[in-house]
Amino acid sequence: MKVEIADTYAEAFDGLYFRILVTADDQETLRQAAEDATATPSIVIGRVEGGVEKYVNETETPDGRPGVILQFWFSLDEKKSLNEVVEKFYKEFSYRVRQDILVKPFTSVFDACPSPVGKIDTMERIGHCGDGYEWVEKRHGREMIVVPIMVPDFQIEHYMGYGQGVTGGNFWYMCATKKAVMEAGKRALQAVSQVPGVIAPFGICSAGSKAETRFPHIGPTTNHPYCPSLKARLGEESKVPEGVNYIPEIVINGLTLNAVKEAMKAGIQAVSTVEGVVKVSAGNYGGKLGKYKIFLRELFREA
Repeated sequence: MKVEIADTYAEAFDGLYFRILVTADDQETLRQAAEDATATPSIVIGRVEGGVEKYVNETETPDGRPGVILQFWFSLDEKKSLNEVVEKFYKEFSYRVRQDILVKPFTSVFDACPSPVGKIDTMERIGHCGDGYEWVEKRHGREMIVVPIMVPDFQIEHYMGYGQGVTGGNFWYMCATKKAVMEAGKRALQAVSQVPGVIAPFGICSAGSKAETRFPHIGPTTNHPYCPSLKARLGEESKVPEGVNYIPEIVINGLTLNAVKEAMKAGIQAVSTVEGVVKVSAGNYGGKLGKYKIFLRELFREA
């Protein structure tokens, strides 16, 4: 590879996920539902983050309509019981379904979790949008809740599995030019999208953060040593290499650690082909927060 790979690691975390399949009558409605449901907020502010894993065709869905697989993620908290975490996660997840998918015409939601560690009953926070008039029946080989709404009718699978995976895998690609930021980022996202079971929830992310902050009430703040516009102001404290004017980040969540590693490797290979990319690095917290250390150079030594 012609681009330098820093001798560092990405620090990643255990997380819980819902993986769902959304179907609709047409691609435009499907795209709007997917984009709205997976928009902000995110894990770093104690909420849920999501992303599009892949679009699927009519032959791959239970109801024979176009579909999209979405992932929604929540952080595990060792200070809380799993039941407490799942309850908060389910509440946040239900907002996304109710406010961004249910309101789109003729949509349905199916469970797509491959390895559930538990299940939630979608009646409690989603099905009851029918105000007691909802009902359960077998449709498309699944047990579905039918929620009567003014454009009949929304359907969601009665029981939804949740799994445990890995969040926060990442890499930075340090660029000399603005053109490289976008070109390399698009190539990276395309490469990542080819890896099964992963999402890049923030796309091309321009604002990597750090753990320590002077303003804890707003959550993570800017990773100031890596801000190119602060290089002169910070002097020796700056960690921006010579010739680097932009440091975008690609964040990856995945169903397994191996999937995250594979996606990171694919993304790094993709950005390394773009003129103007000077160096690849990654974000971490000194190994103090995350369970996993994914060393960048080791990605290219592994078989």
